[in-house]
Amino acid sequence: MGFRMGIVGLPNVGKSTLFNALTRTAAAQAANFPFCTIEPNVGDVAVPDARLERLAAIAGSRQIIPARMTFVDIAGLVKGASKGEGLGNQFLANIREVDAIAHVLRCFEDADVTHVEGRVDPLADAEVIETELMLADLESVEKRRAGLLRKLKGGDKEAAQADRLLAAAQAALEAGRPARTVAVDAEDARAWRLLQLLTAKPVLYVCNVDEASAATGNRFSEAVAAMAEAQGAASVVISAQIEEEISRLEPEEAAMFLAEMGLEEAGLDRLIRAGYALLHLETYFTVGPKEARAWTIPRGTPAPKAAGVIHGDFEKGFIRAETIAYEDFVSLGGEQGAKEAGKMRAEGKSYIVQDGDVLHFLFNT
Repeated sequence: MGFRMGIVGLPNVGKSTLFNALTRTAAAQAANFPFCTIEPNVGDVAVPDARLERLAAIAGSRQIIPARMTFVDIAGLVKGASKGEGLGNQFLANIREVDAIAHVLRCFEDADVTHVEGRVDPLADAEVIETELMLADLESVEKRRAGLLRKLKGGDKEAAQADRLLAAAQAALEAGRPARTVAVDAEDARAWRLLQLLTAKPVLYVCNVDEASAATGNRFSEAVAAMAEAQGAASVVISAQIEEEISRLEPEEAAMFLAEMGLEEAGLDRLIRAGYALLHLETYFTVGPKEARAWTIPRGTPAPKAAGVIHGDFEKGFIRAETIAYEDFVSLGGEQGAKEAGKMRAEGKSYIVQDGDVLHFLFNT
């Protein structure tokens, strides 16, 4: 599985520039005026992982297939969006369909790029967006609870569970807190996800800084980092302008450009890593002469479920997983070396797949 990350923010903060860079396309029109993004643009990108290339080199794999991550560029929200201001509710609906939110904040000063509020204040920008999402959630919660009344009178257990969760969300929202601050028990997790509350989604704050601040950040990004830490959220510093320039270069030229800017890696790598951590995702590998491939799974996934990511039949007929840790595969020169050193393990249904595992599944058809 991959995951979908929605890119949100006020107009003119660099969302579409970042999207263009991340997806290596010009599908999103980056222009210096509000609402230049009318429909949500969707881009599917490869997840960079140096481990995959190393595994492929050792195994002599003819093809390398990385994991994928989907970015959704959602049009700029403004104050009043929950009531239809700007381009309004259609974009709130787009947010419901993503797994996490990358909230792009303007952390640069540039007189040539207008700000919809007439000032540069990323914390205030974050509050505007969060408030609009909370207002939209509150309206949704109130309507849903009213719609459950008949089922509740009839003793419907699912309706009772939904109403209990909605009541908890409503209490948080009315207190000025997003739905993600609500503590949800494991038995309620699925029902909670099905509510699709906007503010229940994990948030990654993306500080879009000027080129000179790309390596070290600036006072704006430092303020955002402090805010994110206080919320238990995450933040990452990126220069959308640099990312766009890198996207046009060949790999060797890009590496030289990054070095000149004092950067060890592209912002895409940092963003994806932060997104993986945000959603508690991990990667396992399948490796052979035909292909080396990366697969994304939630942390804590048992082996049969991990097999099911490849094909449902693998999960249904799961027998065992032949497992080699990434470090052992590399240090021992591949599968045969790992076997001879006793580092290939046969794991059963209860095995929890670890990040970097090289797996081969055996199953009944």
